[in-house]
Amino acid sequence: MKIAYFDCFSGISGDMTLGALVDAGVPLAQIEAGLRKLPLAGWEISAEKVKRGALAATQVKVAVQEQQSHRHLRQILEIIAAAELTPRVAGRARQIFERLGAAEARIHNVPIERVHFHEVGAVDAIIDIVGACIGFELAGIEAFACSPVNVGGGRARTAHGTLPVPAPAAAELLKGAATYSTGIDRELTTPTGAAIAATLATQFGPLPPMRIEAIGYGAGSWELAEQPNVLRLFLGETLPEPVAAGARGGEETIAVLEANLDDMNPQIYGYFVERALAAGALDVFATPVLMKKNRPGQLVTVLCPPVMVAPMIELLFRETTTIGVRWCEMQRRCLERELVTVETPHGTVRMKVARLDGRVLNVAPEFDDCRRIAEQTGLPLKQVMVEATLCFEKSQQ
Repeated sequence: MKIAYFDCFSGISGDMTLGALVDAGVPLAQIEAGLRKLPLAGWEISAEKVKRGALAATQVKVAVQEQQSHRHLRQILEIIAAAELTPRVAGRARQIFERLGAAEARIHNVPIERVHFHEVGAVDAIIDIVGACIGFELAGIEAFACSPVNVGGGRARTAHGTLPVPAPAAAELLKGAATYSTGIDRELTTPTGAAIAATLATQFGPLPPMRIEAIGYGAGSWELAEQPNVLRLFLGETLPEPVAAGARGGEETIAVLEANLDDMNPQIYGYFVERALAAGALDVFATPVLMKKNRPGQLVTVLCPPVMVAPMIELLFRETTTIGVRWCEMQRRCLERELVTVETPHGTVRMKVARLDGRVLNVAPEFDDCRRIAEQTGLPLKQVMVEATLCFEKSQQ
């Protein structure tokens, strides 16, 4: 599977993302050809090689003849719908803007249909977001991961006045993600960049297991005295071996966070699990417990790397009704795990294989793959899972 990894050690913006894609080898001419399908006139796009610190990078610039003061979310979605973009490009662009709209609606306490964008609604921002989606499609990217995001510091001028960094929209978009600041007095992560990373990336953390095929450096608009102002983008193939943290087997130290809940809407549990896993949790689960006053409740447990304790505690406080979290560090031992792809009569299925000292102890077909095949063929799900297991066993003979 093709994967892209955003290395945001100097933050991320829309133009930096485009620059990194072009620097990694995605042809700007093909990106521009896709962008010309948008019903937008009076703009030009260009790229040039520049240096940021000691690093060579590509800077993409969008020149606009005349800016519209602002656009509502509905108008931007209509622009995307009117273009003859591929379903995946249009879908990703739409999701990014909808995520932006939800963030702005929450910040200003207005219905999402009344949200209007200033900087993000400008032509150059639309070009940045849709262009990035076109670039990822040209590169065949199917999955995204992201490093912890350096947001910068100080203050930035916006349409709503001078505000502290990160800007409210960027901060809202990065809720649940791993972020930090090194104290650089600049806005390193823009709302556009935050929206791209927060919408596309399904995990925030270190570089995932991947076979790196290309690396691109996208230049920011200014020089930084402290470090190169670039977004580094890794493009490549996911590796079949590790399927999770600890996949190589052996012992490791993990943090265990716990919170008791007896007053939370059950619908929120699933959402919290998704947010925690996206933010870098290794596992999340809930256990029925009997609490004070004989109230039935849930013990929510989060497993994560020790360095992720602080953001996970913040996520628990923000997304659940708990008023306290306890945690400790523990040792765990895991079997060696890998993902092996097998061909079945009905399609490709990934198999989770667990080994001890090289011996296969457990094999399980990937549920999502089997479900997809069952829905496409009409076969019973259990039959697809059995056939996938048999195909794996035959491949090992």
